[in-house]
Amino acid sequence: MKWMALGVMLLLGIAAPVLAETLTIAAASDLQFALRDIGDRYEKSGGARISVVNGSSGNFFSQIQNGAPFDLFFSADVDYPRRLETAGLAEPGTLYAYGRGKIVLWVRQDAAIDVAHGLPALLDPRVKKIAIANPAHAPYGRAAETALRHEGLWEKVSARIVMGENISQTFQFIETGNADAGIIALSLALAPAAANQGKYFVISPASYDPIDQAAIVLKSSAHKAEARRFLEFLKTPEILQLMKKYGFELPAVETPARKASAVTTPGGSAKK
Repeated sequence: MKWMALGVMLLLGIAAPVLAETLTIAAASDLQFALRDIGDRYEKSGGARISVVNGSSGNFFSQIQNGAPFDLFFSADVDYPRRLETAGLAEPGTLYAYGRGKIVLWVRQDAAIDVAHGLPALLDPRVKKIAIANPAHAPYGRAAETALRHEGLWEKVSARIVMGENISQTFQFIETGNADAGIIALSLALAPAAANQGKYFVISPASYDPIDQAAIVLKSSAHKAEARRFLEFLKTPEILQLMKKYGFELPAVETPARKASAVTTPGGSAKK
């Protein structure tokens, strides 16, 4: 009936709507705002409509293994798309490492906690609850736990930790006052929706394993050609610059020297 109606419209000289494709993307929650921005730009450039479902990378990995019908998977851990490619569940040669994420200690703007002290600020008795993403399936949660252990704080604060299912829910816990502080993705702290709501401290990348992130086209996609075009769009100078704006950097090649420094170098910086 849709095509019959379209034919009648053409015969009558009535402008017909464009039947555009829609790409459905399973994306790590740290991309909640960045992909919304990128999707809008892609659609305005003449590309397909972008529909993003945010969640934890580990949960999406399991869903895709069980046949979830996504076109693309944007993971906060490059290992998940690599494993899908090896298992024949992704299109060979489409894996694209789009950035390396960072974690920050974040509190609301009205909080009296001084984030300039870095993670030791969590020892402040006013911090009753600390939010992190669940390390079992969220790469940012694993990074948070690793950083706390690196600073010798895990045993001291673990009883006060509340876990979000993903990094977006973790941010909501702090934003709504259900947690006094927490460790979130830098990309969320820099998003326009959150930029004036809180204070953050950039946790030293040397205190946790690199959060190298990647996207891949899935075998389940019914729009593989369009999905590949979207990945190419991500590589344009405009989008690379946009990813930097959201706090991502291009993944660096891992070296033995950097791995060694990861267990010895403390530090970080505070921002408002």
